[in-house]
Amino acid sequence: MSSARSAVASDGWAPSARQLEREQVARRLRIRRRWIASAVTVLVLAGLVAGVVSSPGWDRVREYFFSWPDARDSFAAIAEGFWINLRIFLVAEPAVLIVGTLVAITRVTVSPWLAPLRLLAVVYTDLLRGVPTLLVVALCGIGIPALNLVGVTTSLFWLTTFALVLCYGAYVAEVIRAGILAIHPTQRASAEALALTRTQTMRHVVLPQAVRRVVPPLMNDLVSLQKDTALISAVGVFEALRAAQDYQGYHFNGTSILIAAGFFLVVAVPLTRLTDWLMLRSIRREQGR
Repeated sequence: MSSARSAVASDGWAPSARQLEREQVARRLRIRRRWIASAVTVLVLAGLVAGVVSSPGWDRVREYFFSWPDARDSFAAIAEGFWINLRIFLVAEPAVLIVGTLVAITRVTVSPWLAPLRLLAVVYTDLLRGVPTLLVVALCGIGIPALNLVGVTTSLFWLTTFALVLCYGAYVAEVIRAGILAIHPTQRASAEALALTRTQTMRHVVLPQAVRRVVPPLMNDLVSLQKDTALISAVGVFEALRAAQDYQGYHFNGTSILIAAGFFLVVAVPLTRLTDWLMLRSIRREQGR
């Protein structure tokens, strides 16, 4: 209605009565669908909750996983541990993007002089995407200090961060490479017509478009990276999950595990919603809306 009024005010055009009627019908249908969706969702959730609460073992589950005293007592230690998870994520995220971009660019080069680097990039992506991240974390967190290399840190914080960067750099490299290969060849031809070098073409023409296209999958990888920071507990880093497991082992109560999950959700859910918004914006841009 507001758009119709603005059209009337600007050029004197007014929508027909039939068009206004169609808009009203469409609005009523949207409202009706929302109410139906909300009602069905509430009924399903209520049924699930009722089924769980009425189950014979609910009292034991509630005592083990939903104990308020244990949640209160374990919260501080888990919060302190989660600060380590968050710091590793903040350090690893830009490093992963840098490594992934460099590897992706290396794989799409055509110069024969860079053939050894292309081969190394292929081996890196195939190897690091094929090996479980937990094994890489264990190899870096335990194997590197055991080598007693001069000048190499033995800090588990940096070694486990390095392991995560290695693994996720391979995944991100393939995402960015897919975006680069999706750019139409005419873009490169136009850049060459403007006398741009291959380096300038990649920097100013191809790479910006490729990154815009792959932002949603990149965000998904970053969400996964945030969760996989919990893997560093395998080598003894006292992060959120390790703190929760430590409390569980001493007090024989699993509420701390749910508290740790809640900390990860606080970061993962906003990132997921941001990914959905970016994906929707990308679709709208491609459709010209």
